[in-house]
Amino acid sequence: MNRAILSLLTALFFVIPLRAESPNVMPGTQPLELDRPLDEVMVEGIDRFALKAIEEARQNRQENWPVDFTSLETFQKMVAPLREEFKQLIGVVDERVPNPEFELISTLERPSLIAQGKNFSIHRVRWPVLEGVTGEGLLLLPEETPSGNVIILPDADWSPELLCGLTEDPVIDFYYPVHLVQEGYRVLIPTLINREQTHSGHDDVFFTNQPHREWIYRQGFILGRHIIGYEVQKVLAAIDALEQLGETEQLFVCGTGEGGLLALYSGAIDERIDQTICEGYFSAREDIWKEPIYRNIWGQLTKYGDAQIAGMIAPRKLVLLQGEAPEVDGPPLPATGHHATAAPGQIKSPTEESFQKEYRLARQYFEKLNVADNIVVLNGWRKTIRSASKNVAEPPVLRILQEPTAADINDRQRRQVQELTNFTQGLLDECHKVRDKLWSSADPSSPEAWAESTKELKEKMEAGFIGKIDLPLSAPNARTRKIMENDDFTGYEVMLDVFPDVIAGGILLVPKGIPEGEERPLVVCQHGLEGLAMDCVTYDEDRFKYYKAFASELAKQGFVTYSPQNPYRGGDKFRTLQRKSNPLKRSLYSYIIPQHRQTVRWLGKLPYVDANRIAFYGLSYGGKTAMRVPPFVEEYCLSICSGDFDEWIVKIACNSERYCYVFHSEYEIFEWNMGNLGNYAELASLIFPRPFMVERGHRDGVAPDRWVAAEYAKVRQHYDEMGLGELTTIEYFNGPHQINLEGTVDFLKKHLAFDGK
Repeated sequence: MNRAILSLLTALFFVIPLRAESPNVMPGTQPLELDRPLDEVMVEGIDRFALKAIEEARQNRQENWPVDFTSLETFQKMVAPLREEFKQLIGVVDERVPNPEFELISTLERPSLIAQGKNFSIHRVRWPVLEGVTGEGLLLLPEETPSGNVIILPDADWSPELLCGLTEDPVIDFYYPVHLVQEGYRVLIPTLINREQTHSGHDDVFFTNQPHREWIYRQGFILGRHIIGYEVQKVLAAIDALEQLGETEQLFVCGTGEGGLLALYSGAIDERIDQTICEGYFSAREDIWKEPIYRNIWGQLTKYGDAQIAGMIAPRKLVLLQGEAPEVDGPPLPATGHHATAAPGQIKSPTEESFQKEYRLARQYFEKLNVADNIVVLNGWRKTIRSASKNVAEPPVLRILQEPTAADINDRQRRQVQELTNFTQGLLDECHKVRDKLWSSADPSSPEAWAESTKELKEKMEAGFIGKIDLPLSAPNARTRKIMENDDFTGYEVMLDVFPDVIAGGILLVPKGIPEGEERPLVVCQHGLEGLAMDCVTYDEDRFKYYKAFASELAKQGFVTYSPQNPYRGGDKFRTLQRKSNPLKRSLYSYIIPQHRQTVRWLGKLPYVDANRIAFYGLSYGGKTAMRVPPFVEEYCLSICSGDFDEWIVKIACNSERYCYVFHSEYEIFEWNMGNLGNYAELASLIFPRPFMVERGHRDGVAPDRWVAAEYAKVRQHYDEMGLGELTTIEYFNGPHQINLEGTVDFLKKHLAFDGK
């Protein structure tokens, strides 16, 4: 269709005045009075709902944390399952290498010993953690039998050498690891994955400005792993290795900034830690969504604010230091040749108010166990070390045998990043086996048996990576207004209530001339990322090239159509909805699913709509919706996924293909542990035995044909083996990322039993 014809159609479609044949407000509804774009009102409402839920979660943790303090024995019994759940949430789920030992890192030219002082030595070491994953750092050894073990976790951007005074311009003028070893402690300083961007990418694709921590986070999240969990595993493996060196009186784990987070979490998880020292991190977490995404933890705020994590350390000792945290204004600016795809996020030092707010609650837990003296607040490392060291005022005397270089430190970081990348990619290669084992409980003997046997799996999927809001739907309180009318149909803008502050809305097209009493099939036409409901309706060239005005075209053929406005519009405004929701075990689809449930129930009551023939058809992010809404909204009688269906788990987590989201800016796209629960084939099997179709352009850059074909083959096999192969199909067409509107129309007519007007 040439530009002139398109322009004419657009003019005819929008310039013709609204006619008087149809009412301005749909019968049975209230007038819609809206002077702002629907999508903005929707996103802002969900934002208010999410922020309120975060505050309510805090109150719930304070009042209903599921722990009994009547006795220490009862307390420990009830905390044990909380520890296990918390380990799952941060990805501490892999078996560690048994009986690890420290290895000295040396070559013929470079021994492990890099510095010496009076009665102690400093070595470069590594220790095994997971298969193919090691920890690396510095081990400070006293000459005498150590009086205790200390693991010091620096902030992510501090090297172990920095804390020991082995590099120039140290961040601090007080080398507490050296003072501790002088006092007879054995000290280990692990290397953390830092916030630089050097290794965040792939030679075959491109490099990004994502901090290394985000680069690992993105790969692991959909596989139920986390950069935090990996580094806690390194701490726990270090404790295992220290035990191989013999028993000592005490074990301390200390940390600052990112290291403070790891110290707090490790202390909560591992009862072998006698004393936890956390500096520059402990705080209220209601603003966790403002912090870097590599601190995003699915479900954290349901039970595990910092006070509750501190409570899991009780009755052991916890020292909270109020020193300033290393602050981060955001991701690094892209280096030359690197793409700017990092998520926003800042780290600020905890305010006094935020610290005290959380500390007061944590202290209550220690008081209830009659160990109030075991939670202590001090003002920074200097006071802590001064209280324990006789020689703190004296500067440490070090003989540096090998001057650490920036190249040495960067190469160690490269190894650590690469090991975690390789481990995570290995999990990606094997996660289909985890899914197969999980789904082996489903009964394929008949469609009825399948539906019954997958109820628990469906619940696990929705709760596991989508998240459910356990509230009843509000009364719809439908508001409408006529926004267009032509010879073929009348268009209404619709708004419905879903939850307090949460609305649904869209554009309803009602074909002209529906005989009284006739109930027509309805097709829900879903827009994509950053789209509008009108995109599915308009003949404007910029939108028509993707959507082909498919809602209007179907309405011209006699289908009632409805184009919902989904909330994935507005850049960071909608993406932070995911950040605000994840800590509550929710996602963007926790709102979208109830929006659609409310919508189809209201649509099904319209006198000219057959409630049993409501179909879903979506492009791009709308295709993503086609895979996540119909499985859980059974009022949809079929689903068509356009421009999205593929090997989704690989598309999310793979680090070596240009299609994959680890490289791109859609930081909201990552879904917790989905790789171990279900891919698109499993989601399609929850749509079964309803009809299901994939629309795929060969030149669609979303994914290569081989990924699409491989995943769809599993869907087709399932339908075939259940004797219902005629209910599913895939249409390939020679085109890009767009609606094709050919085979899909035939599919709709066939399975909705409607030939058109």
